[in-house]
Amino acid sequence: MKHVAVLMGGWSAEREVSLRSGKACADALERAGGYRVSRIDATRDIAATLAQIKPDVALNMLHGRPGEDGTVQGLLEIMGIPYTHSGVLASSVAIHKEMTKVILAAANVPVPGGRVAHRPEAAKAHLLPPPYVIKPVAEGSSVGVFIVREDMTHPPQELTRGDWTFGDMLLLEPYIPGKELTCAVMGDRALGVIEIVPTVKFYDYEAKYAPGGSKHLLPAPIPADIYEEVRRLSLAAHRALECRGVTRADFRYDDSRAGSDGLFCLEVNTQPGMTETSLVPEMAVHAGISFEELVRWMVEDASLGR
Repeated sequence: MKHVAVLMGGWSAEREVSLRSGKACADALERAGGYRVSRIDATRDIAATLAQIKPDVALNMLHGRPGEDGTVQGLLEIMGIPYTHSGVLASSVAIHKEMTKVILAAANVPVPGGRVAHRPEAAKAHLLPPPYVIKPVAEGSSVGVFIVREDMTHPPQELTRGDWTFGDMLLLEPYIPGKELTCAVMGDRALGVIEIVPTVKFYDYEAKYAPGGSKHLLPAPIPADIYEEVRRLSLAAHRALECRGVTRADFRYDDSRAGSDGLFCLEVNTQPGMTETSLVPEMAVHAGISFEELVRWMVEDASLGR
């Protein structure tokens, strides 16, 4: 019987949703049968914990740092424990939004313009004409994100707070009006495309993970050629970053522009959420893959040298 260590929790800003993702996946493996499951709330002595329990596979459900930035991946490589999702390089690059944009642009995946700035500089005066978006350059799940509206005379002063924990480098991008789209990739296969309609001010952390925070329209009500282009670009982005396992690419689509000119890839999530309100399980079910089958696939796909 394969022994699976489900890594969850950790100490990032996304700890709570990671615990929920981990619990959902551990429960699914136990329902599926054929696995011995150890639930690991990752702490800074995770190496000692893994050395003690000696799992056959690590199912990585850590979101944010250290599970999504290549750190845990490197540890698992050193310890010789096969693991799920992307490897060291893809993980460390994909969590850095500006590096991701450079690679995707080189692969002809359209990305927004913008610039990187230090937090004090971004807080002092508008560095882009409003409306624009400010986001940490290396965080996930829309934490620390602000939309600067046209009527704002200065940037959000939350950027100057002493308890800011999202890093001092920020990415500023022009605000792209229109639809929020997302598409999952599972191995070498792009799944369906969801349009996310927030019921709060925008698709932030609350909208992603709070029940009722957003509505998911699947399949997305967009032209068929745009739907297929999102799927094509999601797979192209997955491959350009040399990702493995399951990823999810997020897009903005300005449908006032001709054809696919309004389509932009914002980022690729190498550790997408797997909670009861998450997008990837919903796309998998739409493709005829149950949640248990999806989690089992991830475990069986695990390897080293990813």
